[in-house]
Amino acid sequence: MAATTIVHTAHLDAATRAAAEALLREAFLEFDDEDWDHALGGMHALVHDGGELVAHGSVVQRRFLHAGRTWRTGYVEAVGVAAGVRRGGHGTAVMRGLEAVIRGAYELGALSATADGRPLYRSLGWQLWQGPVSALTPTGTVRTPDEDGAVFVLPVTARLDLTGELTCDWRDGPLW
Repeated sequence: MAATTIVHTAHLDAATRAAAEALLREAFLEFDDEDWDHALGGMHALVHDGGELVAHGSVVQRRFLHAGRTWRTGYVEAVGVAAGVRRGGHGTAVMRGLEAVIRGAYELGALSATADGRPLYRSLGWQLWQGPVSALTPTGTVRTPDEDGAVFVLPVTARLDLTGELTCDWRDGPLW
């Protein structure tokens, strides 16, 4: 297994950025410019095999509301593995790299999982959020019921009631 490299967006060269974006657009049926934008500005976990980028994920800082306070949250974005090497441990390698960033810098890790990704996150000890999820929007807090059953968390120092409400901060495009 190739080593996982952790690098900030500011230190990604143009070729690596382009390769990561191409990998993600191929890995997901619906991956647009806003999705790519959400993956930028934080730390990236990259796995190369024979000089080719085969897996990517990033963690960016967000603020979540829960139990009457805000939590500094490392939010996982854009985890993708090239089709030809899936189920070979690359997704786990990406997530372990991102988890190290989360444990070192955040109170809480969070992500919204696709159906295909849910088994991976469960196997790594991420916990499914069981309560309602919402977003803090310019017009106030709005429920996001389409995300019920898709949000996973990794508590670091945060004390969480997994059946309570979890509210993400506002951003353009998909909120979770």
